[in-house]
Amino acid sequence: MNKHKRVFWKFIKFAYKAHKSYFYIILFQALVLSGLNIFNAYSLSIIISYLENGDYRLALIVGGIIVLINLFFNFLNKLFKRLIEVEENALKEAIHLTVTSKLMRLPYAYLEDPHYLELKERAKFAIDNQNTIYNFLNSISQLLQYFFTLSGLITILLIFDYLLVVILVVAVIINVLLIALSLKTQIKFYQDLIPINRIYIYYSDTILDEKRAKDYRMYSIGELLQNKAIVYGNETLKYFRKFVKKMGIITSGIQIINHIQTALVYILVALRTIRNKLPISTFSLHISCALSFSQTISKMIEVGLTYLQMLQYLGPFIELVELEEEASVGSIPLNEEISTIEFRNVTFSYPRSDEIILNNVSFTINAKEKIAIVGLNGAGKTTLIKLLCRLYKPNSGDILVNGISIYDYEYDSYIKQISAVFQDCKLFAYTLKENILNEEGDEKVAYEVACKVGLKDKFDTLPEGINSLYTKSFGEGGIELSGGEAQKVAIARALYKNASLVILDEPTSALDPLAEAEIYQNFNDLVQDKTAIYISHRMSSCVFCDQILVFDQGEIKDFDSHENLIKKTESLYYHLFMTQAKSYQ
Repeated sequence: MNKHKRVFWKFIKFAYKAHKSYFYIILFQALVLSGLNIFNAYSLSIIISYLENGDYRLALIVGGIIVLINLFFNFLNKLFKRLIEVEENALKEAIHLTVTSKLMRLPYAYLEDPHYLELKERAKFAIDNQNTIYNFLNSISQLLQYFFTLSGLITILLIFDYLLVVILVVAVIINVLLIALSLKTQIKFYQDLIPINRIYIYYSDTILDEKRAKDYRMYSIGELLQNKAIVYGNETLKYFRKFVKKMGIITSGIQIINHIQTALVYILVALRTIRNKLPISTFSLHISCALSFSQTISKMIEVGLTYLQMLQYLGPFIELVELEEEASVGSIPLNEEISTIEFRNVTFSYPRSDEIILNNVSFTINAKEKIAIVGLNGAGKTTLIKLLCRLYKPNSGDILVNGISIYDYEYDSYIKQISAVFQDCKLFAYTLKENILNEEGDEKVAYEVACKVGLKDKFDTLPEGINSLYTKSFGEGGIELSGGEAQKVAIARALYKNASLVILDEPTSALDPLAEAEIYQNFNDLVQDKTAIYISHRMSSCVFCDQILVFDQGEIKDFDSHENLIKKTESLYYHLFMTQAKSYQ
């Protein structure tokens, strides 16, 4: 319960900060509707009272006034609903922007952490599939309305007979116990379903993924995927059937209690009315209040179940937005070019893993040197670059730039000096110009850079040229690029940044060897006055580099020039280079 209370207040605080006016509107709506409910409980007894006294004309007038009041409040309620719809959309947009901003400030390490990815999936499932934010806030609005209504009804009933209230309260307590059982059932269902549902969604989404369509047809694996989706879909249905059966029993129990409660209320009020010779209007008032109480409790229980269920779903969401953000470390501005890079006894393993990826790595790179990093898959090449880019922190050892720890530098000024193109680089659904510039900048220079990486012919054939929209995500006017062309745009983006350190981490993997050799040579000419680091499985990039850093199983095996390393016939570098050279003969 403490956990639920914490999640409730955390989300309310979060949502209130995002959009305050929504909460004032739902509070006012709850007060108005609860007042109307209490008024309607009174209204019938007032009319009956006039009829008992033979004042038919006044009864008709009062009845008309009551109808007009109800029409007015119904109109007001519809107005509230429209206003709340607008405010809800504004609130959801504000929450979405807040969460997006939060996720962008999280440490990069989370993106490769299975625990975080699971948490993100659970939060996303709740928000997208269960419409959690809307259902939760709507349930709060209704619960407020029912609370105010019950407060007024209990006051009326206590004046009449406290025993009547006792009957109603006992029924409420039993229903609350049944709700607790219902909640426990829902929590278990939710926890059991998520892992199975994730697998089912994976296979379903994979079947619909057009990027894999060629593989389906080439290897006839479509039927296999479909069968797996059916298996896990059926498994999901089993959980739902079991859940619905249990919930049906609990709901039936609640309905039985409510029927018994209603019967006892009628008997008690009737006996009290006969014994004390009370007027029919009094009987009508208290029966109306008791029934309204019972109906309100039933609605409150139904909404309460939704509220508790949504509260459970919000748990991962709150946990996600409370994750510790990237620490703002370092205060020294890096206003000069990078002149030296030194790894000093650096050891690293990924979070939640005992496998050592880099083991006591030490080396130094000087200004304007061109360095190639080579090694087998999994040797730690890309990991080293991630550490240099401050995406991760080493377990031990130091990484120094210009003789100062990279974590002592102010982040923005540090990262401004580094331009990296990774093998899994992505473009965005912007214009090609915006993908290169990333901001307002010199279009002419961007075009010149694009031409230098081999995009001139492509850009010149496009109707909108460099202003063409990338991908068809926002309309048929967008253009698609091949893998090699997209990588060239990413390289152009790196060059336009004009950083003092440029890193290419296998970004040309989608290019043929000739195109890659041309790109590397052109790139090398363009970065003559910069420090450059190349990672590639194609050894041709090593020839024009000053030194080659040879990695094997997280350790440096050699660090020397191509001319010297090729003489070491027993070395890993010699083996890699000659093996690849033979394949091109």
